[in-house]
Amino acid sequence: MDFGVSFLSNNVMLPILDFFYRIVPSYGLAIVALTLVVRFAVYPLSANSIRSMRRTRITQPIMQKRVKEIQERYKEDPAKQQEEMSKLYKEFGNPLAGCLPVLLQMPVLFALFATLRGSPFSDINYSVNLQIFPQEQIEQIQPQPFATSPQNIYVADGVHAPIIGLVPSGNRLTVGEKTKFEFQTPEGKPISALVAENGNTQLVPRWQVIKGQERVRIDENGNIEALEPGDATIQGTIPGLAAEKGFLFIEALGRVGAVDKDGTVHWDTVVMVLLFGVSLYVNQLLSGQGSTGSTSSNPQQDTVNKITPIIFSGMFLFFPLPAGVLMYMLIANIFQTVQTFVLSREPLPENLQKLVEVQEKETKGRESLPFEPSRSKKKASS
Repeated sequence: MDFGVSFLSNNVMLPILDFFYRIVPSYGLAIVALTLVVRFAVYPLSANSIRSMRRTRITQPIMQKRVKEIQERYKEDPAKQQEEMSKLYKEFGNPLAGCLPVLLQMPVLFALFATLRGSPFSDINYSVNLQIFPQEQIEQIQPQPFATSPQNIYVADGVHAPIIGLVPSGNRLTVGEKTKFEFQTPEGKPISALVAENGNTQLVPRWQVIKGQERVRIDENGNIEALEPGDATIQGTIPGLAAEKGFLFIEALGRVGAVDKDGTVHWDTVVMVLLFGVSLYVNQLLSGQGSTGSTSSNPQQDTVNKITPIIFSGMFLFFPLPAGVLMYMLIANIFQTVQTFVLSREPLPENLQKLVEVQEKETKGRESLPFEPSRSKKKASS
């Protein structure tokens, strides 16, 4: 179950991508435009989440103190304790309120992520597990076509269709039997016909045996021959049309990883990973999560916040993603950083502003509060 991710990807993300590509025939610009459209679409949800996190960060010290007082005062009266807790959450807001907007926008963001990991930006693989039996068992095997799940494939720029991988005689073969691994639409139209209709000569599928090479053979045209009994796995691959296309300093949108097996370093990917880490760190500073100093009440959490950008950046080196996906994540993170900066300058509600002023008085002579750095400095200079 993908919670509507495939539906959103095929019926929302791809049409938007095609729209921008028709305006400016550049898949790189299409990724930028699609990312910005989606981020603006979920802006109200993410803004509510950022505001809620900011409010929680300001009220957390007082709420913790009040919660302890209520629990201690009404420990013998659970009903009264619950009543007072409800009043407290009504006054300060529920700390979990910021989670709902995040959950609501997740399917949209996952759909965008899935779109950029698919065709035309990446090669699409179809795998088939074969069972090969001795010839004397041929009468026990009922030939039945085997088809993979359909995947949306770009057969030309701006033209895509659902494509399945089909083995007409099924995935249960006998030794010496020959068949073919074909690509076609669910209605039966070969992918070669779609490619010919659109004049694209670059989309050439390839096949390989990825398990049980001694049991099965497959040639460059997808012809399969069973050699000996056992299990085997074959894989057909349809190349992504935009996988080798570049954008700005990015050499290939579909290239995966910063370092090739031969040791070649792709500095475009390295730069994007580093920029992602920097943008994540700046975002933390703006939101107050990266603050340090005497105002910090949780040194362990401060340490986690400091190393989070390093962990996430390093993750993309050890678990690489296509360059196009990295570009999307970098743009989205920069967008959220700007959004956090703008929202952090919004005036606080009156009741929260009073709390800030009280805390500023209590912390007079110490460092400024992490959530109002500029305000504290202005007061200090006045």
